[in-house]
Amino acid sequence: MATQPSDLAHHLTAAVRGEVDTTRTARALTTMDASNYRRVPVAVVSPRDAADVAETLRVCREHATPVVPRGGGTSIAGQATGTGVVLDFTRHMRRITELDPGSRTAVVQPGVVLDDLRAAAAPHGLTFGPDPSTHSRCTLGGMIGNNSCGSHSVAWGTTADNVRSLRVLRYGGESLHVGRDLPGAPPGLHEFAAAHLAPLRTGFPALPRRISGYALDALLPENGPDPARALCGSEGTLAVVTEATVRLVETPRARALAVLGYADEPAAAEAAPGLLPYGPLTVEGMAEDLVREPAGLPRGAAWLFVETGGGTPAEARARATEILRAADALDGTVVTDPAAMRTLWRIREDAAGTATRMPDGTEAWPGWEDCAVPPGRLGPYLRDFRALLAEHGLRGTPYGHFGDGCIHVRVDFDLLTEQGVARFRRFSEDQAGLVVAHGGSLSGEHGDGQARAELLPRMYGDEMVGLFTRFKDLWDPDGGLNPGILARPARLDENLRFAVLPRRPVDVAFGYPHDGGDFTAAVRRCVGVAKCRTEKPGQDLMCPSFRATGEEEHSTRGRARLLHEMLAGEVVTDGWRSTEVRDALDLCLSCKGCRSDCPVGVDMATYKAEFLHQHYKGRLRPAAHYALGGLPRWLRMAAPFARPLNALARIGPLAALAKRLGGIERRRGLPVLARRTFRAWFAGRRSRAAGPAVLLWPDTFTDHFSPQAGRAAVRVLESAGRVPVLPRRGVCCGLTQVSTGRLDAARAVMRRTLDLMGGALGEPLVVLEPSCAASLRTDLPELLPDDPRAAVLAASVRTLAQYLEEYTPDWTPPRLERRVAGQTHCHQHAVLGDAAERRLREKAGLTGELSGGCCGLAGNFGFERGHWDVSVACAEERLLPSVRAAEPGTELLADGFSCRTQLDQLAGRRARHLAEVLAEGLPPERPDQPDQPGRPDQPDRPGP
Repeated sequence: MATQPSDLAHHLTAAVRGEVDTTRTARALTTMDASNYRRVPVAVVSPRDAADVAETLRVCREHATPVVPRGGGTSIAGQATGTGVVLDFTRHMRRITELDPGSRTAVVQPGVVLDDLRAAAAPHGLTFGPDPSTHSRCTLGGMIGNNSCGSHSVAWGTTADNVRSLRVLRYGGESLHVGRDLPGAPPGLHEFAAAHLAPLRTGFPALPRRISGYALDALLPENGPDPARALCGSEGTLAVVTEATVRLVETPRARALAVLGYADEPAAAEAAPGLLPYGPLTVEGMAEDLVREPAGLPRGAAWLFVETGGGTPAEARARATEILRAADALDGTVVTDPAAMRTLWRIREDAAGTATRMPDGTEAWPGWEDCAVPPGRLGPYLRDFRALLAEHGLRGTPYGHFGDGCIHVRVDFDLLTEQGVARFRRFSEDQAGLVVAHGGSLSGEHGDGQARAELLPRMYGDEMVGLFTRFKDLWDPDGGLNPGILARPARLDENLRFAVLPRRPVDVAFGYPHDGGDFTAAVRRCVGVAKCRTEKPGQDLMCPSFRATGEEEHSTRGRARLLHEMLAGEVVTDGWRSTEVRDALDLCLSCKGCRSDCPVGVDMATYKAEFLHQHYKGRLRPAAHYALGGLPRWLRMAAPFARPLNALARIGPLAALAKRLGGIERRRGLPVLARRTFRAWFAGRRSRAAGPAVLLWPDTFTDHFSPQAGRAAVRVLESAGRVPVLPRRGVCCGLTQVSTGRLDAARAVMRRTLDLMGGALGEPLVVLEPSCAASLRTDLPELLPDDPRAAVLAASVRTLAQYLEEYTPDWTPPRLERRVAGQTHCHQHAVLGDAAERRLREKAGLTGELSGGCCGLAGNFGFERGHWDVSVACAEERLLPSVRAAEPGTELLADGFSCRTQLDQLAGRRARHLAEVLAEGLPPERPDQPDQPGRPDQPDRPGP
């Protein structure tokens, strides 16, 4: 019988040098992987080295506690969850201890992220061949456990094909070194193989993607024997890998991509095997139901992505062109531009998340994620599979590795009701029969886990499955390693992660229009593919706090897991009052990056605002929520006293006192108040243009801190033949109230704004501050879903560049001919897009790229006490290095007030709004046309 968790934790803490964490946060973060399953561990151990792993296994065996090894937690069949101790290798055991270009091998610890190994090998012209779509966060240990493959397996095989030897530990801590020519194997293994040569020779289908079950055929004399290969795909049930020697392959110097369009999915599948003789690197397939936006794909309803390599770009292109000519496709193209290739591959790589939502928004789940059939059978199999879906009243979106006959699919199972779960079981049983009828494997990449192991007798028969159990017992006679997986498996409809969630909608403030108004459904969006755990900045924005801290709880996935457990109430038991959820959300910058970059559209900024609203309901809030959440009101009150207040802010002790009272970080400078607000300036002039009126939004930041940006925008709009007018005094987007979770106040502000807009609703509305534009575009209609005026106002929002492009297409901006650097605001990236800004800069002769990511100030985040280190780390990720690297004379652009403030305070550099730079290039205003009294307050309609 297992001992008490407290006793176990005490002995583990005494035995290992790494972290032993039994907190509710740690346990909640590891209840799930990327599957439908959930199991609650008692502790999480982050070992520092193999000795720590051995001690953990020894202590757990003494306490009869199971152990499950875990890498990136992206397994799709449930094998990275467990009820005992989770061994987390991602914190410490992530070193590449040796890389030998001569022998083309590398020695790695299990926590090494695949992309890190590929980056280390790249200078030598080498790479690790298997490359699942989670390559930016999956670990080598996890890949070995699942025998992962990826899109290049037609060229370089599975992980098992690329493992030379393994150092492993058995349950209890015994160390073994196994490989083809190594004697290290548990007692009785060779005798076991010798006693069962016949079934081992005849019981395994010849498939490039046969991942299901244990690879017992690797024990045959003619195959080595190779116990290391037999361990690949064992899903942590036999031994724990502490070090692996892996094969590296030569990577082509150049690549090209032939994209082939077909009439339908089976047609693409039937064409795939015919392309293999041309030696492609990939033959990937997908259909139109996974393409949510136009992506430059050739004509067709299904596509093959066929990548080729060569010593030169011309050679790679020639091979791709040869495939294009040989393919019997409706249409096709060859792509060689690296950026265009990345864009196309991103569609394919994001499919694991994109496929979790049907085109109509219905949820879809793994469960029958990655079976494989002989490539020549793939077309007929897909037809039969579609028919089986229809027979069960289900829908799915197949895609995957057509060249290897491996198909991924998410199906719209109802896993919330007893009837739905029963249908899930019936379909799974029928589907197993279908795969076997086509000579296939239940798993072609991600392993069996809990999702399919129960069905292995249908594929292998009872005799072979009995051998699997005996094989497991040779390695792990105590059954302590990942029990319930592969051998003696749990039922496929047990431990479903949805079973613990509330059955009725939770009372919330936001409307959650994409989730039927159900906060629980919104949280369910996170399926665990962990794109938010990418550690190096790339094209995506999310998740800056994870990259700054490296902690799972500060990733989008980690926060979603904690919210899931908050709703479940088993591990996190305090509901909305949970301090675990509060602390995890505290370092969320509300950058909204996950809203656009997460493949399933998790919107953690909204969830954070919701949680803060509920958490502090009826309670005293942190001082910063009052100081920064009420900023528009305080600034309106302070405006007449801007000059003396600025003087007082320069007195150190007074500034320190103000920061302490306001919950503001002591190292953060207080912004300087404008001595004359934008509204005040606007009231003293009359437009120099004659033409249609345009509403210009006087956001709080432009009005009180950066009126020069507003003045510049007025000049630019006038030069385009528009007459700017301002809405009535008192309008506000409610951004600061939303970001601090004061949602009742935010709704009151927004309702007042809608009332004040009056008949101007629906007219184009130019908003200079991206965060305010994003709040009007998304927060407004989602907080006031029952007010139709909210949707009208949201639809009218335009950035300056968007307005100029849409409504004044013939206007020509001044040619400035300058290099630029700076920052694209995170909310602009996530909600508004920056395509119009890019085109406007190009027309104005402003060359160079702005940084992506988040500046780290992020509205109130960077001002709040306790956020300084993360704020600076985010700025140092992209923004500050890009500015330091800029050539002398480079113009710094940042449309967001936060971005400009961060640059000013951390780099001592002044950035400007795009409007300011454009206005500078306009002809000077004539001095004989003095400003005349203007129209600061908007009439019911702004005019024609």
